[in-house]
Amino acid sequence: MTAASMRAILSAVGVALLMGASAFTQEPLSLVQSITLPQVEGRIDHLAFDAMSNRLFVAALGNNTVEVLDLNAGAHLKRLPGFREPQGIAALADARMIAVANGQGEGLQLLNADDLRLGQAIRLGDDADNVRYDATAKRLYVGYGAGAIATVNPADGKTGGQAKLPGHPESFQLEQSGPRLFVNVPTASLVAVIDRNTMKITASWPVTGAKSNYPMALDETGHRLFVGCRNPAKVLVYDTTTGKDISAFEIVGDTDDLFYDSARQRLYVSGGEGYIDAFQIDDASRAMRMAHVATAAGARTSLFVPDQNRLFLAVPHRGNQQAEIRIYQVR
Repeated sequence: MTAASMRAILSAVGVALLMGASAFTQEPLSLVQSITLPQVEGRIDHLAFDAMSNRLFVAALGNNTVEVLDLNAGAHLKRLPGFREPQGIAALADARMIAVANGQGEGLQLLNADDLRLGQAIRLGDDADNVRYDATAKRLYVGYGAGAIATVNPADGKTGGQAKLPGHPESFQLEQSGPRLFVNVPTASLVAVIDRNTMKITASWPVTGAKSNYPMALDETGHRLFVGCRNPAKVLVYDTTTGKDISAFEIVGDTDDLFYDSARQRLYVSGGEGYIDAFQIDDASRAMRMAHVATAAGARTSLFVPDQNRLFLAVPHRGNQQAEIRIYQVR
């Protein structure tokens, strides 16, 4: 081999290594757009995405409204009044509905996803909070009150089974390949496991590594449940086969949402302390922080939409900071 050939090979290897290093150091989250929420005051709670209309629905709890964003135009579309402390929100793509859980008043309200008209109201009890939709069973699950999760048929608004809990339910996740429902009960410092067929608690997993377990994400393929805690600020990782906690790592403070990105094996955590954390999670559930993105005080609720490769962050109005939704591209 000539010296010139060797130099050419070494040059090519060097370029490849540089390209690899550049790809590795690329930020996992990049802010691509901010959409103002005009005249929205107070706390902003959860978000829902309707893929068919490409709209984002925002539960503006402190404003007693649901704000609708047109993501095609990148603009605020409409303000919907008539809610009382809207907290949880879910899009029912097949039924063309948006379900909104109210902290006060009627409990659950159904909204037409196309013409944005208010529909049926379902009385449940005080403090209706998180909402999840099982598209296969065509059934809504709503957490509320001092400790209950109820099922609702969105077609007729009738309630079905009810699971009693030892405290108010916060975030919960539905297993897709089985009947289990995992729910955070922070006042009881546990994760309750419910059989959706019987709506009975089948297991209780103690939360001892930290307190105030609010958000939750499920990695069903990896048999892992990620439980976000505020005191101290940690994620506890549970093995969903054994119910044992297998790992823990520090996160941003005052978290209210976290999401597992199965395509990239990442966890995204938003916290009111004013940051989004992105972690790479290996097969042994060890976490490497990839990014600690500065956001704004109180910006603790978010929504990750895998099909869009986007993370939406709710930022409340505080001082000179206007209320807005920030959109991050996942890379």
